[in-house]
Amino acid sequence: MGDVRNTSWMERYSASEVYTLRCRVLDQPGMLGDLITAIGHAGAHVGTISVVGLDSRFKIREVTVYCKDRAHLALVLQAANACEGVEVVATRDEVLEVHRRGAIRTVSRLPIRTLTDLRMLYTPGVAAMVARLQADPSAAWEVTGVCDRVAIVTNGTAVLGLGRTGVLPSLPVMEGKAAIFAEFADISAVPILIDSEDPAVVVDTVARLAAGFGAIQLEDIAAPACFQIEQALQDRLAIPVLHDDQHGTATVLVAALINALAQSGRRREDCSALILGAGAAGCAIARALVEFGLGDVIVYDSTGPLYRGRTARMNPYKQAVAEITNRRNLACPLAEGFAGRDVFIGVARPNVVSPSMIRAMAPSPLVFPLSNPVGEISVREAIDAGAAIAADGRTINNALAYPGLFRGALDVRAAAITFQMRLAAAATLAELAEGDDLLPNILDRDVHRRVADAVADAANR
Repeated sequence: MGDVRNTSWMERYSASEVYTLRCRVLDQPGMLGDLITAIGHAGAHVGTISVVGLDSRFKIREVTVYCKDRAHLALVLQAANACEGVEVVATRDEVLEVHRRGAIRTVSRLPIRTLTDLRMLYTPGVAAMVARLQADPSAAWEVTGVCDRVAIVTNGTAVLGLGRTGVLPSLPVMEGKAAIFAEFADISAVPILIDSEDPAVVVDTVARLAAGFGAIQLEDIAAPACFQIEQALQDRLAIPVLHDDQHGTATVLVAALINALAQSGRRREDCSALILGAGAAGCAIARALVEFGLGDVIVYDSTGPLYRGRTARMNPYKQAVAEITNRRNLACPLAEGFAGRDVFIGVARPNVVSPSMIRAMAPSPLVFPLSNPVGEISVREAIDAGAAIAADGRTINNALAYPGLFRGALDVRAAAITFQMRLAAAATLAELAEGDDLLPNILDRDVHRRVADAVADAANR
């Protein structure tokens, strides 16, 4: 029997919102069944049910329901209130409650219990640390939190598949990533929102703030600006700069692919892959697969395949990918591009790949539709069309990679997170997967520690 703690009911039910309904239910046999049936007819799944009170005729029950959106909730409420002997007296938005007052906060590492504690932590004691840093700025790694601090930088131009939300709406995402850093890697991460789509402004702002951080994580910045920003910051700063949408995604995909190739009896050098999507993730995955040693890779965007000599809707970053992929320089339509391919990776948009495309691939292909929240094709459809292995963005989650990548880099004070460090992370993730799983349990703290150790070792080689 599976461990309920490792089951995401929101993913299982394709429900992005969770509500608790407080209901007065007539205390008679069958009334609870009527309520649950009504909720089911409204298309919602039910979670926990508890009794929180009672009176002479009614039980007060709290019922958790999983909904697609607020409109779906309205249908559920209508159905529940239509049950004779049932009244919904309150509704609690559980996702809102998780994010209420934010997902993170700053706390003191040391308790302040006496006046001496305060004087050593602040003035006059802190003056000695200031003088030490004036004489030796590198001592900041020892006497400040720089060694455990990462800036999470965004301009809100490519947020979780929602596009240009703007910087303030992106803040809950950045806080969520900061919470993951704290929980799995003991890293203090600080969201930095830069209200500009000008790459030069983003680069200059981050460079001016960087002295207070040991590393920079770029997040949810649209292509092609993300490539320019990352490269400029890497050139300008002596600390790691990593765009997670590129390299975190690529690292976890390579980890899953290592195990998928082994389980399907394939050799990497004999395989070819089709990547749909030439944005941040698509270009990074393409480069990673080439460096990983896959036999051939072809990348498609909305115009068609990237190939040498193409001029329509190209930029320097797509051109660079075209130079190292698509060995035969094919210019065929997408449906034809699937023919004979061993691996499909989708980082484009929902429901753009048909079962017939999967059937045109090599026998028993490996299919990874990664777009969130809905993939290019569903896992079930891919398996039914002949895929030997299929996994979507719920399984191929970059949160498996970035805590360990940054922890390992910080532990050895690396100046950058190189491909060899990312490959070490991928190999470790693949090794730690159990049974037929492609990847290990994301909630296992030891997994993140092991990844960090592998990254640190790779940095020192």
